[in-house]
Amino acid sequence: MPTMQTVEDLEIDLLLEGVFRYFGHDFRGYQRDSVRRKLHAFMRSRELRTVSALQERTLHEPEVGAALLRALSLRPGALFDDPAYFQLLRRTMVPWLRSFPSPRIWLAECASAEDVYGMAILLAEEKLLDRTQIFATAENDVLLAEASEGGFASEHFESYERNYRESGGMADLDAYCARQGERAVFSEHLRSNIVWAQYSLATDASFNEFQMIICRRAMPDFGAYLKRRTLQLFYESMPVFGMLSVDRGDGLDTAPFVSRYKPISSELGLYRRVA
Repeated sequence: MPTMQTVEDLEIDLLLEGVFRYFGHDFRGYQRDSVRRKLHAFMRSRELRTVSALQERTLHEPEVGAALLRALSLRPGALFDDPAYFQLLRRTMVPWLRSFPSPRIWLAECASAEDVYGMAILLAEEKLLDRTQIFATAENDVLLAEASEGGFASEHFESYERNYRESGGMADLDAYCARQGERAVFSEHLRSNIVWAQYSLATDASFNEFQMIICRRAMPDFGAYLKRRTLQLFYESMPVFGMLSVDRGDGLDTAPFVSRYKPISSELGLYRRVA
């Protein structure tokens, strides 16, 4: 007789296959433990006892389907969330980008305004924003649209200001965003060179060459195959000496990638392609 764990594994496989076929969002290559935790949290919020019950509502109730996609995709970010990381980008990425007339940066699987506009602020302060194209992509088009609106809750302003200062910020955060009641909105100038596009790391092909590729907080959720596919995709999307930013332990220490990249800071997940 199958165990309850085995039944639930089958239910999750069927749910993810249904989500892919019906919505076009592919979570089949994600680590099952990560998916299971998110599903259980979502089921508790909806008072659902089984994944099969969740599948029925997901495929028949548009509001539930949209909410589930959001729950599986959401990776909350904070503005300049790791000051040491952004200090390192100022020292290493900025000189590299300055050597190109029109550099390109890809923020892959980016689902928060803070990630994109934080990069835009850094580039503006280094006099690079006007000639740098930022490509912000994510599979979930709803989260992408929300991020493109360029706002965040005003209650975070003070902590974001502190992060900004510690990351090497050269002005006041007020110079880049304005508080409007309960929301703070980034300035129009920061939006000028940002391209927002729906894109799946699980199914889509390389679409350009980038001097810098950043994919933070997403790959820890990926299974082994999807992680290798993503790293290969990034490799094919940058020139020699291009820079790659991922989370620590995201697979660059395994073959064949260990011979293709040299760590700038393995602690902060920043690498340079050397082969």
